[in-house]
Amino acid sequence: MGDRGMAARGSRSTRQERVQAERRTRLHTARTIWHQGQIRRRTRDNAIAAIVGALIVVAAIGSQVVHAQVTAPEPTPSPTVEPTTGPTETPAETPVPIPSDTPAE
Repeated sequence: MGDRGMAARGSRSTRQERVQAERRTRLHTARTIWHQGQIRRRTRDNAIAAIVGALIVVAAIGSQVVHAQVTAPEPTPSPTVEPTTGPTETPAETPVPIPSDTPAE
């Protein structure tokens, strides 16, 4: 009878160790799966953030191009061409007397 009691006690501890080992294995597997899910989620979030950021940059550039075309400055006349307001009168040249060598009488 004493021999039998020892066998039961030993099998109980072996069974308990086996249950604890299975529990540790399940926890390890669960943590590994959770960690892999976190890595996939971060990769997905980073890809989405990069795409959204690129779309924002493209939209900003596009809006600036459209704004520049819509609000283009009026062309200015070139500085070499002066606008005319009407005909201008130039003063007539007055004849200048030419001095002669003969004395005046």
